Amino acid sequence: MRIASLLVPAALLLSTKLALASPKNILLPNSPCAHIPATPYPKALLSNGIADVVVYLPDVENGSYRSSRFDWSGIVACASYNGHTYFGQWANHADPMGNDSVTGPAEEFRHPSSEIGYEDAKPGDPFLKVGVGLLKRIDDQPYKFGRVYPIVDHGKWTVRVSRRSVTFTQLLRTSTGYSYLYQKKLSLEPKAPVMTLKHSLKNLGTKPIRTDVYAHDFFVLDNMPTGPGMAVTFGFQPKTDLPFPAGLVAITGNEIVFNDTPKLGYTAQGYLTGYTGKRGEYRFHVEDRQHGVGVLQTSDSPLSKVYFWSTPTTICPEAYIPIHVAPGATQKWSIEYRFEGAKH
Repeated sequence: MRIASLLVPAALLLSTKLALASPKNILLPNSPCAHIPATPYPKALLSNGIADVVVYLPDVENGSYRSSRFDWSGIVACASYNGHTYFGQWANHADPMGNDSVTGPAEEFRHPSSEIGYEDAKPGDPFLKVGVGLLKRIDDQPYKFGRVYPIVDHGKWTVRVSRRSVTFTQLLRTSTGYSYLYQKKLSLEPKAPVMTLKHSLKNLGTKPIRTDVYAHDFFVLDNMPTGPGMAVTFGFQPKTDLPFPAGLVAITGNEIVFNDTPKLGYTAQGYLTGYTGKRGEYRFHVEDRQHGVGVLQTSDSPLSKVYFWSTPTTICPEAYIPIHVAPGATQKWSIEYRFEGAKH
């Protein structure tokens, strides 16, 4: 299957039969997103007259991400507001086949213990990764999210693009008992610097789909390195399962504040506790207070797990949402990103 991309004005359909994408020149004048490095990857350009977003589109042959870990939909190359940017290239190099070579807010469906159907699969047999497709187990070792697994069935991707939104749909039907219809709509609110991800997962199979999903985020604020003046405020009082490196960050109340720039092998990362699972705790405010730029991430979903990960180039509060979908049922959830920053 190949999904291509052409730039045309109007709402459109992207599939194996008809391949179209968004209008060319709709970004705001002097938008930072107009100056991101040119790439051959299919993409859609979105604007609400306040904020701009460049979104990569799934493509088996030419997509920006074609590996087996992250959901192929909703990967943002650039989001800008008032001259500020919020996502970008955090890794040293870009590799479409690299498991982690992706920009935010990359989402991953990851089962708490193993992947869906992995434990029942023998080497050579398939298992499920929502947003990717049907993968092949390659040996008798436990599942490792950092490994690249062959994708044996991508399903069928369909993409609809309008001026302010992209709607991704993946239909996967298999003989394993696992089949689904997955939809994600990435949209800009009409009159606010707000990007929303609305999800829907319908179970078309005979077996229940039980997993978690989280946004890895990969926040890169104005392409600045992680360091003093940057902070994350949580919707609960975070506690670490293991101590963070002394001197790098401080945890005060419901904040993690950076005092220094993380270095390779010396970073703040680990599981967080302190949440109760109540709605409203999914609230993460990531800020560069020295430069006056930030993003507020919220959801009405409960938290099932929280992991915090940072490097010299990115800050990632990873909030997991529980996914339990019985055969024939549908689960819906949403995540909102509110971009902040005074006009340059």
